[in-house]
Amino acid sequence: MTLTLSKVPVECRNIRLSYGSTPVLKDVSLAIEPGEFFALLGPSGSGKSTLLRLIAGFNRHQQGQLLVDGKDISGVPPHKRNIGMVFQSYALWPHMSVFDNVAFGLVERRVPKDEIRRRVGEALDTVGLADYAARRPNQLSGGQQQRVALARTIVIEPQVLLLDEPLSNLDKNLRVQMRQELLALQRRLGITTIFVTHDQEEAMTTADRMAVLDQGVVQQVGSPVALYDTPVNAFVATFVGTTNVLPARVTAQLADHVDVAIDGVGSLPLPVSALALPAVRSGDAVNVSFRPQALRLVVPGEAAGDGSVSGARALGVATIVSGEFLGEWTRYHLKLGPHSLIADRVHGPGGRQLVPGLAVTVSIDPAAVRIVPA
Repeated sequence: MTLTLSKVPVECRNIRLSYGSTPVLKDVSLAIEPGEFFALLGPSGSGKSTLLRLIAGFNRHQQGQLLVDGKDISGVPPHKRNIGMVFQSYALWPHMSVFDNVAFGLVERRVPKDEIRRRVGEALDTVGLADYAARRPNQLSGGQQQRVALARTIVIEPQVLLLDEPLSNLDKNLRVQMRQELLALQRRLGITTIFVTHDQEEAMTTADRMAVLDQGVVQQVGSPVALYDTPVNAFVATFVGTTNVLPARVTAQLADHVDVAIDGVGSLPLPVSALALPAVRSGDAVNVSFRPQALRLVVPGEAAGDGSVSGARALGVATIVSGEFLGEWTRYHLKLGPHSLIADRVHGPGGRQLVPGLAVTVSIDPAAVRIVPA
């Protein structure tokens, strides 16, 4: 592989963009490291695709700076940015061969024919399609078409690679395979890559870091593990993985722990490390957040095992509403006082399935709880 791809930083500084009187991006600041695989994650309408297209040059911000390799490219037209983008639809020319699709950008740049042949051959070899150069797009699978789109992008040797929902058109099994291939390709090339997705699993399994956006605002930036374990608010907690969020009130703030009273459940002492807030005072309304696997269910007639944790605190007796068997675990929907909860219970051979209406004692390790703004 002799394609020359550089590692450059990308930085957004206080970017604002509006369509008419409607703000779409609100003071967005991000610093993406050279060679990083960075994800923009958020629901529809969050601004993530708008930001990606802005980096490509298809949108123009009204305020702020966009720096690539330290240079502000805000006023540079798309065709002069040396940024490659793979679109959700792949956008392949149906009447052209794979070779001609990949060569298109080089032909437009008036690259000599011998160099075009060399670089297209290298790009197709890189994505594993060296034997498919003569085929048309309609003779390829969805995964192969995506590889052609990637080859067409990397052949121009861009500074930055942008991916817009790159796996959304593939079925589930192929998505898993292609995200692994995509990450392996990015690691080989070393190119700074930014991709947009609404799929949390896709982002968490591929990204070095990610930014969660909502309504044009960056909610949190960090590694998948950091965003999963220490979300700064309820939106991030619910969007990055599945979580339970219960309203509560601070009853005491001490040096080593915070006491909260969960509405309709009772008091729960939590370590200070649980706080996502800079400070709280007695009487403050907050939310407590915890993952389904953090809940422990003690079933009548069973030993108090089921992965019980030393120091776990009982929340009370809940009623099983329904269960979803997912193979490795069963996801239970519970009713605890006025609250609906989700609990994941690991399944083993011959494991008991809990039936609706069964009363179980629910407990949790306080270290697994996060206090987030109300």
